[in-house]
Amino acid sequence: MKLRVQLQCKNLHEYLKELSPTILDKLYNHPATCLAVYRELPPLAKNYVMRMLFLDQPLPQAALALWVKKDSQKDHDECVSVLSGLRLCHTQQLQGGLQGNILNPIFKDNLRIALLGGGRAWADQGDSLGPDRHARDVESLDKYALERWEVILHFMVGSPSAAVSQDLSQLLIQAGLMRAEVGDAPCITSAGFQFLLLDTASQLWYFTLQYLNTAQTRGMDLVEILSFLFQLSFSTLGRDYSVEGMSESLLTFLQHLREFGLVFQRKRKSRRYYPTRLAITLSAGTTANSSSATGVVPGTGDSGFIVVETNYRLYAYTNSELQIALVALFSECLYRFPNVVVAQVTRESVQQAIANGITAQQILHFLRTRAHPVMLKQNPVLPPTITDQIRLWELERDRLQFTEGVLYNQFLSQADFEVLRDRAQGMGCLVWQNVTHRVMVVSPQGHSEVKRFWKRQKSHT
Repeated sequence: MKLRVQLQCKNLHEYLKELSPTILDKLYNHPATCLAVYRELPPLAKNYVMRMLFLDQPLPQAALALWVKKDSQKDHDECVSVLSGLRLCHTQQLQGGLQGNILNPIFKDNLRIALLGGGRAWADQGDSLGPDRHARDVESLDKYALERWEVILHFMVGSPSAAVSQDLSQLLIQAGLMRAEVGDAPCITSAGFQFLLLDTASQLWYFTLQYLNTAQTRGMDLVEILSFLFQLSFSTLGRDYSVEGMSESLLTFLQHLREFGLVFQRKRKSRRYYPTRLAITLSAGTTANSSSATGVVPGTGDSGFIVVETNYRLYAYTNSELQIALVALFSECLYRFPNVVVAQVTRESVQQAIANGITAQQILHFLRTRAHPVMLKQNPVLPPTITDQIRLWELERDRLQFTEGVLYNQFLSQADFEVLRDRAQGMGCLVWQNVTHRVMVVSPQGHSEVKRFWKRQKSHT
């Protein structure tokens, strides 16, 4: 059974394909963008780009088709589709009416610069600022990136000590990872719980996509911040870069990246910054979703740490505050020791998690993916009594379906009741009726029309 909530986490190319041709052409004016897009192309597409990179005339499509064997025609078609979808390759008519393909001239010129050198520097290195008295090494940058990113994850699971900016809180809500009721603190949603089960690279890429989707509503230049992200992906880990020449919009974006853990800046007004490993691996999107790609993964070493007994007792052998907070989302913590937390899975704790939007299947998926090696030897991994009971507790909440409506009662006669009921039924807004007690419920959308009809009816009688 699949999880009912599936995050739509696009990779780099899927995201770029949705941008307008105008924005794409502006993006390709930056060599770093061209090299990042080329780096993520399928191997065959890379081969096609390299063969056409120094051609100034369109290549006949028939000649292009000869580059692959006949039994690889499907791969050829997919490759051409990828290149055309990203506007890397254009179709042009040749003399005699034949169709030819040629690389996007903007992309071609800037990819040449990226591969062969030339052009302006992608980023201002901090050499002009002199030596940094507070220089950071790679190890400290990795630690900083992990700490900053875990603050966001802790905030999502409701840890009291975790605090984020108002902008970041709103972004989490707009992304559907958290929801906020009036007067209450934001709480995690079903999508947010699944988000926490992803690896760090996928989490970061998904989160960045949500940020980019709101960039223009914030008054930011999407091309400028995307180009800056691609430049960061080619930075040198452990090297500092200058903020000189950055626009106000880009400086604001840099502060957001600082909060996400993508860059280190000692103070808000500091003239230099250090890209972290998270920023350097970001543009690979979901294609680099292994722990080795980021070097830092929240809860490292906690992949198998949970033991569940048939008496609903749960033991979590971990010191990770984040993993403990995740366990607490659907269980009641009883005891905590230096290296283990003891919790109880109860009807109330599971139904509270379900009320917050977490599904029973997501809870079971979490327990299976983090099962202790001792439990992995069992078949099935989780005791059937646990899996069946958690699903039954979820079904208990599904027995009743709540529908908002407006109650109509106290009719003076059966005829009045039937006239108004028939009118509501004809409009398709009748939710429920009880003929004996002359009571009916109308949907909020149809209430105003039914009310106007009833006033007209009374005025004529």
